[in-house]
Amino acid sequence: MKSNRPIVILIADDDAEDRMLIKEALDENRLSNAIQFVENGEELMDYLHNRGNFADKEKYQTPGLILLDLNMPKKDGREALKEIKADEHLRVLPVVVLTTSKAEEDILRTYDLGVSSFITKPVTFTALVDVMKTLSKYWFEIVELPKP
Repeated sequence: MKSNRPIVILIADDDAEDRMLIKEALDENRLSNAIQFVENGEELMDYLHNRGNFADKEKYQTPGLILLDLNMPKKDGREALKEIKADEHLRVLPVVVLTTSKAEEDILRTYDLGVSSFITKPVTFTALVDVMKTLSKYWFEIVELPKP
């Protein structure tokens, strides 16, 4: 890993089972990264702005990578992505859409809004582990990320 401090991965997904599977897939790859979870777009924006339940900046550090589900309650991933990319302080954060959607419209729209990558959630746990391995190798070993 390039930096001394492990990068925080922020996962925005309303499905508890998906959150657990993503965490287990990351654990399978022995990532040392801190992982934080939010359950909807409103919580995601609160986290990123250290508001409400996420006011503690030490506990809720700026993430180096956001894994974003598109279909969430309150504020969906598309709305949250639009807000993130419109904010001068947040727009540099890499956002990877990780969703069940395969809709061409979602793919086009999210890239248009500035998403870094679009990944359709794999169906099996083994495939999810493989995706997380590739994702983590790319984002934490190959790519140069801005300092949070």
